[in-house]
Amino acid sequence: MTKRRGNVVSTRAVRKGAVALAALALAGTLAACGSSPPPATTTTTTTTTIPKAPASLGALLPLYPFSTASQVDSWVASQGTSSASWHLSATATALKFAAWLGFAEISQTFPSLSVLSASSAHVAVGFYVPGTTTMVRSAVVHLVRWGTGSRAPWEVVGTDDTTFSLSTPAYGSTTASPVAVGGRISGVDENIKVRVRSLSSSADIGLSCCSAAGGVASPWSRSVSFTASSGTVLTVIAETGGHVATVERFTVTGLRAR
Repeated sequence: MTKRRGNVVSTRAVRKGAVALAALALAGTLAACGSSPPPATTTTTTTTTIPKAPASLGALLPLYPFSTASQVDSWVASQGTSSASWHLSATATALKFAAWLGFAEISQTFPSLSVLSASSAHVAVGFYVPGTTTMVRSAVVHLVRWGTGSRAPWEVVGTDDTTFSLSTPAYGSTTASPVAVGGRISGVDENIKVRVRSLSSSADIGLSCCSAAGGVASPWSRSVSFTASSGTVLTVIAETGGHVATVERFTVTGLRAR
């Protein structure tokens, strides 16, 4: 009987243990059903919005190096985050402009004679007289950023009048060929050549040479013919030199072909 009681007690204990385990398992299941799932892992994608260049420069004309806003947008998009380009430097763009005009000797910029801000620049370009430290300022190139932000490229829109000006026709005028151009000049034994260029051509589209000039703020004038489609932006260049360099000074204006 003692052994039998022992068996009975043992069986009851096992049953109690089984019931307890089952209760714990049920409680765990109920707890699991009522708990919140672990937070989902999300991936955030950052999209960089590139500002679009204005459709136009307002009253200013794009002379170099871009001719349309779509060209500017394409260039900005192709650069990514790169800043290693002369388009992002006003001084470098001014020198590239002088080279595009064919002025190989004009290869210096003069910071002390230049005025630069975040969106506009007036860059003095020129050269040193060979074998000396004498500085010759050939022109002051006016540039603006076409677009917004630090990735907007610089665009040449004209030159500032100094001792050599090109004021006729008025900047931004629409003109047919031939066109009478003129301005004022201070100097001695000057010889003025006039050329016409556009970004749509790799060479001059007009040339008129040459007019003798000199004195102090003396008027000069010249007629030049050109060939261009209606609406084409024209860069009209007046240049003089021959004393210490082939081209010593120049001035430009922007017109549109009729």
